[in-house]
Formats: sequence, structure tokens, C-alpha cells
Amino acid sequence: MKLPSAALEEWMRKYYFAVEYDIGSSGVQNFSLAELRHLLAFTQDDLDRIVLRDSQTFGGAELRRAIAERWLPGREDRVLVTHGSSEANFLVMNTLLEPGDEVVVQDPSYPQLYAIAETIGCRLKHWPLRFENGFRPDLDEARKLIGPRTRMVVVNFPHNPTGATLAEEEQLELVRLVERMGAYLLWDAAFCELTYDRPTLPDPAVLYDRALSLGTLSKAYGLPGLRVGWCLAAEELLERLVRMRDYMTLHLSPLVEFIAERAIRGADRLVALRREQAYENRSKVGEWVAANRDLVEWVPPEGGVCAFVRFPHLADTTNLCHRLACEQKVLLVPGSCFLHPRYVRLGFGDSPEAVGQGLRRLSRLLPCPLSGSGETVASVPVPAPGRITTLSN
Repeated sequence: MKLPSAALEEWMRKYYFAVEYDIGSSGVQNFSLAELRHLLAFTQDDLDRIVLRDSQTFGGAELRRAIAERWLPGREDRVLVTHGSSEANFLVMNTLLEPGDEVVVQDPSYPQLYAIAETIGCRLKHWPLRFENGFRPDLDEARKLIGPRTRMVVVNFPHNPTGATLAEEEQLELVRLVERMGAYLLWDAAFCELTYDRPTLPDPAVLYDRALSLGTLSKAYGLPGLRVGWCLAAEELLERLVRMRDYMTLHLSPLVEFIAERAIRGADRLVALRREQAYENRSKVGEWVAANRDLVEWVPPEGGVCAFVRFPHLADTTNLCHRLACEQKVLLVPGSCFLHPRYVRLGFGDSPEAVGQGLRRLSRLLPCPLSGSGETVASVPVPAPGRITTLSN
């Protein structure tokens, strides 16, 4: 299998470590090990007792138990611990899909959630989330797309990059629609615990035996450096996934699994801290959009810590994001990474100070006298659409 170039990952590789402020990523502010030791009450002695031997293919017993107790009580046999949810997604698609299979995917979408299926040779059917409809998932449209030939439906709620999500009754309706067709449901739940004014949705793996749910510590937990994710599914499906894993990553590190287990058992505390911060930052972004309303438009996200912001006067935001990184040392992700070039993914998961500074610096590149913070900045014109260039790798 020859995978295509991953535009989003290439952008992050080029700019993530070269900037001072990040308003492009989709996760919350990262925790340090010292903060974790304080918040989760483990010590240096606890770390010193870890023996760096091999772990188990499905994940260490304590970590699997912690994950199950939070989402599938008493069913650790339905948990596979992976190197981030990206490995889980790769294993699922390469195990369950064949060339020619029909796969329903969201549009826009996190690229990995469709690119692997496309590379396998699947036929993609796009379920659009439209700005004009507030990015609300249209279940009537889903009914037209999901049919007897559908092999898999791939969704992400709350959604990256728009922040859209479903009500619980809508989730159940979607699950039942997929179930009636006998298709697999691949549910990316990276932001499931980070919603605004909505309860956390139940895990679909408890609702349907052909549902596979992906989770991660990278987004709502602020622990992307652990590279810990998981797949929740029926035991027989997980048995199929590990046969491919035997030729790849084999297992995780016991050191990583120890910290991950403590993080999940202390999840309420970790997520609450970052959710409170996200509330403040979402309001900050709303104020910035209002101050620049002639140039930018948005739909306030219902979950997660990123929004898909539209620049209606730009045909492609790539050059703007390039200039922002090079001239202002601020990370912003162009919509071209999601195949929607008029947009940007604006992330607001970092500290309020960092998000505020990132927005102020972004304002310096807008042909508008207001920065969103009450200060006046010099106008720096954005190149006209005909002059916008695309970055080389």
C-alpha cells in the first residue's frame, strides 16, 4: 500500500516546532510530568519500580481495566491499547476493508479518517458538514448515503475541525441506521469528554456489536507525548486487529502504560481543568471573530478545542498561514489540509495568554484596524487570491 502525502502532518512537521504560539492544533494545553505527579498522586519511587520489559499485545492489564471501567465497565476484553488512536484507525481499516468497499466519510474530516480507506481502494461517499447549516450533521442526508452496499461508516464527534456534535438521540439514530445495513461503524471519540453544554455521548461499542470506538490521551487530556490510544470493540474484532499489529508495533511501553493508567483514573480532574480553560478561550475567539466580522466567519464549536473559521474573501488561506508562521511565529492550519482552502483550523486549547497573543498576531496580517483586543495595529494586506501560492514540502 502506497500512502499519499499527509498534508496536515507535513504542515505540522514544518511549523509546529518553529513557532512561539499555537492556535492551529486540535488538543488542549499539554501537562508536564511534574504536574501529573502532583495531580494524580504518584511519586518518583512509583516510577523507579517499573521494569522496562515487554508489555502485552492488547495492553497492560491495569490500563485495559482502567479504560474499561470508564467506558465499558467489566469488559476489559473489549479494549485494545494502541500507539495513539492513529494506530487503531490504521489497524481497523487495513483489517476490515477491501478494495472496492463503499465507505461513508465526513467532509471535512481529519485526513487519516478517509485517506487510508482511499489508499486501500475503497469507494468513498462524502457526508458533508456545511457551514451554512452550522456544520450540523444532516441525518436525512446520511440515510441517502448509507445503504446495503456500505461496508463502513466513519465519523468523528465532537468533530475535528468544526467542533460539531450530535445529541444522544441523534447518535442512537445513526447507530441504528448503520446497524440495519450490517456495516461497521468506526467512531472517533477523541473529544468525547470535551463538550460545551452537552453531556458526554455513550460509547457506541455498547450499542452495536460492529461498532469500533477510538479514544486517545492526545486531545482532551493534554498528553499527546504519551502516544496512547485505544480501540473499544467486540472481542472477535480485536482478535483480528492484533494479527496485523504482530507485524508492526507489538505493544506499548510499561512506563507509558503506568502513566496512562493513572491519567485515566484521574481523568475527571485533568479534563475539568482543561475544559474550564477551553470555555474561556472559546469566548476569546468569539470576541476576536466579532471584532473582525467583515473578514472572518465562524460557527462556535459544540465540543473540542478547534473551530473551522472561514475567510470569505480569500480563495486559499495557505499563504496567510505561511506568513503567520514565518513573520509572526504563530501556528495556524490552512483549510487546504482538509480540502477546504477558504478555511483555517483555529485551535484554542492552549493557555488563555497564548491564545490571546496568537489572535493578536493574526490580526496584524488582516486588512482591518481592530485586533480583537482593543488595540490598533498596522494593516498588512493579505495577497490577493490570484497571488496565493501553495507551499512545497
